[in-house]
Amino acid sequence: MKSPAADVAQPAESGPAQPGLSGVITSFNEEHNIAQCIESMSWCDEIVLVDSHSTDRTPEIARAHPKVRFFQRPYFGAGAQKNWALQHVRHEWVFLLDADERCTPGLRREIEALLARGPDHDAYTINRNVFFLGKRIRFSGWQHDRVARLFRRGTAFYENRRVHSLLHTSGPAPILKQSIDHHMVERSFDEYAFRLARYGYWGAAQCWRDGVRCSAVEVLARPLWRFIRTYVFQLGFADGARGLIFCMLQAYSTYMKFAILWGWQANHARGIEPKLPAFDEDDTTWEGLHRLKQSEGQAVVTPSA
Repeated sequence: MKSPAADVAQPAESGPAQPGLSGVITSFNEEHNIAQCIESMSWCDEIVLVDSHSTDRTPEIARAHPKVRFFQRPYFGAGAQKNWALQHVRHEWVFLLDADERCTPGLRREIEALLARGPDHDAYTINRNVFFLGKRIRFSGWQHDRVARLFRRGTAFYENRRVHSLLHTSGPAPILKQSIDHHMVERSFDEYAFRLARYGYWGAAQCWRDGVRCSAVEVLARPLWRFIRTYVFQLGFADGARGLIFCMLQAYSTYMKFAILWGWQANHARGIEPKLPAFDEDDTTWEGLHRLKQSEGQAVVTPSA
């Protein structure tokens, strides 16, 4: 005789639960970008937003979103800001954007499918589409722009650099098919020019801190070579007027970096020390990176910005 229990439907075996995903955003005075950036990450389980004490409406806009956990701290460089943010995520996986970037719908679907089936690696690299005043820059050195922005918590950390901080991971980071949209200059051309000058100052500070010095010839040669490399060899001319202006701006940033560095050297010879920006000297910001460097399989993947 058949047991009554045999007629009771048995629960289907379920696979492992999909890992949670924390979105991370860093910002400073991004009131024209931040809402779209947050919205493009609203499918994440949480959004950790670390702001560098913005003076515009960025904090107000960010706090209004129900998934955002909002923090503020002084800015010590991209690497320090992002490492600090990683200490506050709650989920196993991290997806990181700058405030002027957007997660495209195709990238969202690719990441969701990746997490659902179970990732084979601890980190993934993502291509970026760069936009300049409403139009995509397809050449000018940016045709192969990619950054590692998706990784398992605890397996990737940034270096202590003011600009162009390298991400160290515990293993290889294969490239996903879909892309991030990077609206590098969307509205304010003049603000971007000032930003590049600031990057030049920070780059000079990094060189000084690292013991790098330059000659007056380099102040001329390095920006000139950067323009020739991006505009000619990396086909910046194919981007039309935007390509010309864009490549000149990159050369300008290089000029500012080495001109400031040369000026500091000249003043140092006169007994005048440079005024450097503050660096994050808190060991807790960098302890994950130190552990990773001491372990096997550490790899430098990509600049963070």
